[in-house]
Amino acid sequence: MIIIIGNQKGGSGKSTLTLLLANYLTLAKKCKVTVIDMDYQQSIAQKFEKAKLLENEEPYEVIAAALEDYPDLLEVLTGNSQDIILIDLPGKLDDDGLIPVFQSADLVICPFAYDEFSFESTILFSVVLTKINPQVNIVYVPNRVKANVKYETQADVDAQLAKFGSLTQSLPDRIDFQRTNTMMTPLSVYPVILPVFKQIYEQYLKNN
Repeated sequence: MIIIIGNQKGGSGKSTLTLLLANYLTLAKKCKVTVIDMDYQQSIAQKFEKAKLLENEEPYEVIAAALEDYPDLLEVLTGNSQDIILIDLPGKLDDDGLIPVFQSADLVICPFAYDEFSFESTILFSVVLTKINPQVNIVYVPNRVKANVKYETQADVDAQLAKFGSLTQSLPDRIDFQRTNTMMTPLSVYPVILPVFKQIYEQYLKNN
């Protein structure tokens, strides 16, 4: 199964969400996962290389790759239908290299924030994605939501995004998310992320 984590807007929390999901699927659900890091910053791949220095057994493989590498990678990685491939996309839409990635996706997880710029970028991302892959399932994850901020546009944003896919509970803006690496997720984070990942797993992954 191919899951892409993407949005047009950089800084939406794609890479952290990819790490959290990879850890959840391997450690909690014992799934076989491969992560493809296509983000420009390559932060997941860097954390993976640092973790390897500790000589611990990695729970999953991380591959740093460019968009142009994807068609060849796909042939290699999709040999076992039980495997889950997580792809952290670059935050852009103006590259034809995204087309085969979008076409191959079984599920798209799209983190976003409740601000006007993030919402507009998320809608544009969704429109382009669904034109390329009309059958794909999209899950929107409200991310980095501040507890003391009232988001006046939240109901309208949720209604607009629900036309393209489903929404999960929101994830708060917390500093301990940044301590996540390719070996572990901080225990303090689990009560926050479990409702989101359980929903995704039960709806889209459990029976695949």
